[in-house]
Order: sequence, then C-alpha cells, then structure tokens
Amino acid sequence: MHALVGGKLYLGSGKRGRKVRNVVANPRLTLTVDEYSEDWAGLRGVMVQGRARLIERGPSFRRIRRAIYRKYVQYPTDAALSESDSVIIELTPTHVFTWGLD
Repeated sequence: MHALVGGKLYLGSGKRGRKVRNVVANPRLTLTVDEYSEDWAGLRGVMVQGRARLIERGPSFRRIRRAIYRKYVQYPTDAALSESDSVIIELTPTHVFTWGLD
C-alpha cells in the first residue's frame, strides 16, 4: 500500500521487513505500480525511482499514517502501523516513467 503526499510516495512496513533492510543497505529505490490486463494493449503503470529514507516515529510518522489510513480504510484494523513495530518509507522521486496512461 502506498500514498502520495506532497510529491513524495510513502509506504508502511514492519521494522524488520525486507523492504526496510533493503533501504538501510541502499537508499536508492525503485517502486513500480501497474495494472495488469489480459489484453496487453490495456497494460498501464508507473515506475518511480528515487531516494528513500525511513520515518520511524514522531509527528511525521503520524501525519503520513493518517494519509495512508484515509486512502486504505481497512489499514487501521487489518494492518495497523504502530510506532513501536512499524516504519514508513519515504520515497523522493528523481525519475518517473509511465506506460499506457495516455
């Protein structure tokens, strides 16, 4: 799940998740969001490359968590983001590529 706020992409993750370990090892990140179609003429998506940082707690964590919860209403009960065991990954885009979004 992701949310776009102020030109940056945000993703929630468990503190020990693979995504978090990858960002710690290398903050250069690529995120691809696509919509598959059996009719390949209908394929579309976006790939964002940029620099990532972890937001572990505090006002920024809570502000972005609210944005994610607004977009995904099931998140608070089904995949809650807690400052005790979750982080938010912030992706600042440097390159954006799209396909099928004419």
